[in-house]
Amino acid sequence: MVAALVGWSVVEAVLRQDLAPRPVLLLYALAVIGPLLWRRTHPLVAVAISFGTLTIVDIVRILTGSQGAPLNSTAAALILAYALFRWGSGREAAIGLGVILLWQPITRVADPMSSVETVGGYGFFLFAAALGAAIRYRTKFRIRDIDQAKAREREQLARELHDTVAHHVSGIAIQAQAGRAIAASHPERAIEALAIIEDAATRTLTELRAIVGVLRATQDTEFAPQPGVAEVEQLATDGQTRPCVEVTLSGEFDDLSPAVGAAIYRLAQESITNARRHARHATQVTVAVTGDADRVRLTIDDDGSAAGGRAPAGYGLVGMRERASLLGGTFHAGPAAERGWRVEAVLPRTGTPR
Repeated sequence: MVAALVGWSVVEAVLRQDLAPRPVLLLYALAVIGPLLWRRTHPLVAVAISFGTLTIVDIVRILTGSQGAPLNSTAAALILAYALFRWGSGREAAIGLGVILLWQPITRVADPMSSVETVGGYGFFLFAAALGAAIRYRTKFRIRDIDQAKAREREQLARELHDTVAHHVSGIAIQAQAGRAIAASHPERAIEALAIIEDAATRTLTELRAIVGVLRATQDTEFAPQPGVAEVEQLATDGQTRPCVEVTLSGEFDDLSPAVGAAIYRLAQESITNARRHARHATQVTVAVTGDADRVRLTIDDDGSAAGGRAPAGYGLVGMRERASLLGGTFHAGPAAERGWRVEAVLPRTGTPR
């Protein structure tokens, strides 16, 4: 952008005839346009340099009575009013706005204008500042909503992991009681109980490691088993419901981490819900779960039209991506190659969190 504005200044200096000395005007234009490079990182400094230059030049024009018109490319300083309120702090915005408002009456003396043009000049700069402030607060609220969506997903995942660990610990306690009861009369069966306890304890430690790093709000423990890959088949529908949901499971799912199984179910459930809400004219949703030696792949496709009005940055997708990331996997959602929408998640079988 700065390069284009500099080029514009050079062309304007060559072609226009009603200008002050051209070398001086080019240096003046560079001093006004150059600070645009730092409008995001140092907006107040950029405003101070650009509008300070404008103010000094206008004062010199007033004192010397120069009538040469400035380059039109210097109107790009309007961008700085936007940048000041978009990326600057509240104090920087107040100081920078003061610098701009100080320059406004001075430039009106250097270049006399009608009252309508004067009001319009103030209006342009105030509109740019208001636009920057509006986008700043909109971005702030969006970031807050995204963080809340991620926190909710972390909370739900931690709760599911907690409930899985509770089930394992309950099983360990029952097996230990049984082993103790039969140790005297059937020692071989007590050894079998110890082997079961060892296996359950190993699984429990794995789930406890998964819980570490996942924030969890206080919730009542749910003792009902969490859904897994097997329950994904229950999401299928008959041909009477539109869109029709078809589920296909293939591969090995033995010894799959309960956290991964629950995540596969939740991701499939959320994707089907999104398809029903947003896939315009969709008649079928295909869910495929494939398990191999190291990972599990989930793919959901629908045949909705491209004009389905999907929200690629929706908070539901943010939560799904966060869940997959917490388990060490990947997640992608977007338009399919031919038609409709595709959701694809790949999770490691162990569900090792990052």
